[in-house]
Amino acid sequence: MRGATVQTRFLLLAALRWLPTGLIVPVVALLPLDRGLSVAELGVAFAVQGVVVLFLELPTGGLSDALGRKPVVIAAGLAAAASYVAFALAQTLTAFIVATALSGVFRALDSGPLNAWFVDSVHDDRTVVDRSGTVARGLSRYASTVGVSIALGAVLSGVLISVSPFGRSESLAVPYWIAAAIALLQVIAVAVLMDEDRSGRTAGLIASVVGTPGVILAGARLLTRSRVLLALVMVELFWGFGMIAFETLMPIRLAELLGDRDHAAAVMGPVTAAAWGMSAVGAAAVPLLLRRWSLVQVSVALRILQGGTVVAMGLALGPIGLVAGLLATYALHSASGAICDIAARAGRQRAPRHCALVGVDADAAGRIHRRHRAGRDRDGCLDRYGDHRGRSGPGLGGTVVPGA
Repeated sequence: MRGATVQTRFLLLAALRWLPTGLIVPVVALLPLDRGLSVAELGVAFAVQGVVVLFLELPTGGLSDALGRKPVVIAAGLAAAASYVAFALAQTLTAFIVATALSGVFRALDSGPLNAWFVDSVHDDRTVVDRSGTVARGLSRYASTVGVSIALGAVLSGVLISVSPFGRSESLAVPYWIAAAIALLQVIAVAVLMDEDRSGRTAGLIASVVGTPGVILAGARLLTRSRVLLALVMVELFWGFGMIAFETLMPIRLAELLGDRDHAAAVMGPVTAAAWGMSAVGAAAVPLLLRRWSLVQVSVALRILQGGTVVAMGLALGPIGLVAGLLATYALHSASGAICDIAARAGRQRAPRHCALVGVDADAAGRIHRRHRAGRDRDGCLDRYGDHRGRSGPGLGGTVVPGA
């Protein structure tokens, strides 16, 4: 395959992967509440996903090496479709726990194989002259594709809820049914578009599982030796609690202010799309900020401002103030993520295969559910910069960069 052809396939598959995410973002917290769960029960159900991901990320880390990228991406798509259907049908706390557990399986399997396939394909293509440049451009366009896909999905979700084609009582479940259909379409697309030579694969799954404790210990030792990585982990740990406010609790608060969950879900569609636009603005502003101030100064200022905007969201007395606070938070969140990315780059030579440890504990301890906005690979920090082969390495979620 030529580099351009691989990139086109990669971006198409990425769009199909993230469009369902955009569809469910506006309703992911509102549907369980509409079906009788309390906010506390919602937290319990969503916490299951984090636990499942935490326990499966490392054991599944060698799957794409042992079986190939393509089977793992297909398995992730099937798990996603099953999760969406389970959410659409769930009526009780137990049913929602099953749905979130399936979502955790999906997230663990989805952590990296598509990106790794792209990186591998480019590096294996002898017709590509500038492999590093091709990978860097492809991954940059991937990030743009993710944002556009989620934004389009969120807008479509808002329209579907407003129209309520299957009746008002099931309007919040409609995005899940559409998401499940698109996930199955993605599985078909992967089967057709992902070319991969798996003849040289070895059955390394057992070795990967057996080596999991050693990888965890190695990551822990790395944190004790690297103040940069330790600082990043601590930032993620503390900020994980803040992420609950603007990712999960915001739609609930909006529903309280508007007095109607369906109305809130419909509004969350365009609001989510706008938030992704602000996210892009925040990330684009980082180079300008670093021209005037140091990395540390900008990082500290952004985190303080970010916390302030979340507090402002909590104090907002009306929907306009709440939405304004969300947009500001997304912009600052993305900018902070870019800063974290830069900091991770600075220490990447030490342990690229363990960089995925950053933010994992925050995800399990501080967040109700993992964010659906961005694809983080477990294949090493260097994938996105085009100078790493993208082989599946062990990782716990791969959340190097916070934010969308």
